Amino acid sequence: MAARRSPATATAESGPEDRSRAGKQRRREVPRSSHATWSPAPDRDPVALLQQQGTQREQDLLPIRHQRMLVSPFTYYRGAALPMAADLATTPTTHLTAQLCGDAHLSNFGMFGTPERHLYFDVNDFDETLPGPFEWDVKRLGASLEVAGRDRGFSARQRREAIAGAVRAYRTAMATFATMSSIDVWYSHLDVDRLVPRFLKALDRNKTPAVWKAIETARAHDSMHAFARLAELTDGEPRIISDPPLIVPLAELADGTAHEQLLQMVRDMAFSYRQTLQWDKRHLLEQYRLVDVARKVVGVGSVGTRAWIVLLLDRHSGAPLFLQVKEAQASVLEPYLRKSAFRNHGHRVVAGQRLMQAASDVFLGWQRSNEAGNTRDNYVRQLRDWKGSAEVGNMTPAGMKLYAEMCGWTLARAHARSGDRVAIAAYLGAGDVFDRAIVEFSRAYADQNEDDYAAMQRAVEDGRLVR
Repeated sequence: MAARRSPATATAESGPEDRSRAGKQRRREVPRSSHATWSPAPDRDPVALLQQQGTQREQDLLPIRHQRMLVSPFTYYRGAALPMAADLATTPTTHLTAQLCGDAHLSNFGMFGTPERHLYFDVNDFDETLPGPFEWDVKRLGASLEVAGRDRGFSARQRREAIAGAVRAYRTAMATFATMSSIDVWYSHLDVDRLVPRFLKALDRNKTPAVWKAIETARAHDSMHAFARLAELTDGEPRIISDPPLIVPLAELADGTAHEQLLQMVRDMAFSYRQTLQWDKRHLLEQYRLVDVARKVVGVGSVGTRAWIVLLLDRHSGAPLFLQVKEAQASVLEPYLRKSAFRNHGHRVVAGQRLMQAASDVFLGWQRSNEAGNTRDNYVRQLRDWKGSAEVGNMTPAGMKLYAEMCGWTLARAHARSGDRVAIAAYLGAGDVFDRAIVEFSRAYADQNEDDYAAMQRAVEDGRLVR
């Protein structure tokens, strides 16, 4: 539980020189090379943690979660944020704090549309966001590259180059942000049309097809695209399709009194959610009418938490708009760091997203629902808004290296907005000591991940985890 300690360091009010000295002092107390180490605790039991987490999920959806995690070591890694949070808490910790994504693996970065209709590359998942040691996110990203590279059959050298590229991009970007004004850091972003070419250099579309495909198709992923896939006309009115257990319309979840209770819950959700939007966004939302609601299974690690999709139609044009209402539970980091400052975990997710992202969804908000006496925190966002990410299963070595560098730069920008960028940059330094340490940690943790994946397979076979 080393991360709970908070040694005295220079404050945000200190001058740059004091903050830089504080960062360099942390090197002496927590050497950069120490981040290479990984040694599992004697009582470590990742399956028990997954079982514990499962008690807070929808029980009928747990088999889907386990099936998705068991597809490969990488899908297991995606769903195992809690075991890794427990592991990170036992590693050397800098106590240089930033707002963490909390689940900064490769697939949680991608493209999305800004309110100004630009296409940005950014972090795109914040369910586990919480302030914590900056290196936890870096280690989660580095290990994901090693695990994904192994899944793709990349050589050890190709995997090292991808991880080193990500960490180098993080380190050099942080050094740049340390010299910038706060407002310039805040406005920094990775515009796909303007800034991504600097990462491409000599690479071409033939070498990075998955990355190029993600860029080219992201703009097609909007509400009209979602409407074509998720809705159909029934008696002249659009309705969300039924595809149980992955998509279950509200009308099929319950009938009689239970159905009326669900309808009332949705009405209450809509009312309380509107109150968290800025006034102009509330006005925009009021231009739409609610048409249908369904429960939808999403992601890998999120499976089992409640997630709804809400279909609305523009009162003027009839154009569709899909919103996603997603349950927000306590961050997996919370047992190992401080509790969230927000009483509502939906508010925690929204605040973390707004702090880390260069631009956020205009419909991003939160609320608290009550269903049959069960209180749930939720956050709300558009289901699709020019969203897209590269498919890891189709990445080439060059494509993964490119994507890794983009992720590293983006993560540094997100941390620089919330953390002490001067102290972090001073800690990292100009050399590659930290880079090499994360490469070594990633290799060791990927070995651990393979053991954990095998342990989960055995747990499903012997009944500890439901099929």
